[in-house]
Amino acid sequence: MTTHTDTLTAKTEYAHEHAPRLPLAERVPEFYRAMLRLETAAAKDIDPTLYHLIKIRASQINHCAFCIDMHSKDALAEGETVERIVQLSAWQESRHFYTERELAALDLTEAVTVLTDGFVPDEVYARAAAHFDETELARVISAIVVINAWNRIAVTTRMTPGHYTPRPA
Repeated sequence: MTTHTDTLTAKTEYAHEHAPRLPLAERVPEFYRAMLRLETAAAKDIDPTLYHLIKIRASQINHCAFCIDMHSKDALAEGETVERIVQLSAWQESRHFYTERELAALDLTEAVTVLTDGFVPDEVYARAAAHFDETELARVISAIVVINAWNRIAVTTRMTPGHYTPRPA
């Protein structure tokens, strides 16, 4: 007779890991290097904590498992809490985990990421503009645009999550 303990200790069989579709960086290295430069420019002078939240949330919306894996690990390595990362998918119901600036950036991230639903509402933009000066707001918008581009690359080429290791700080 199999007991509950036997079931818990039995080896779990996970689904087969999919292979990437296309090694984009190898096929168009000049484009990939340009994306890395764009990433570097977007990350310049933006609060790293905010940057990670933007990248994780956009990646969740875009169902980009590779980027969720990467940016969650980077955020954890830089001191972000597990609780804030876990709650990020439900940030509107978990507002008390985030600052007003972070909430404004998350709202803007959602509006820009789901742009196909129409446009960025004036009230969302105004709320973000109330929390960031023009240069900061431009950096937030840049961060949102760049992660959305990376998400589209990773999802389309089917980059495989689970293998990323953050660089030591």
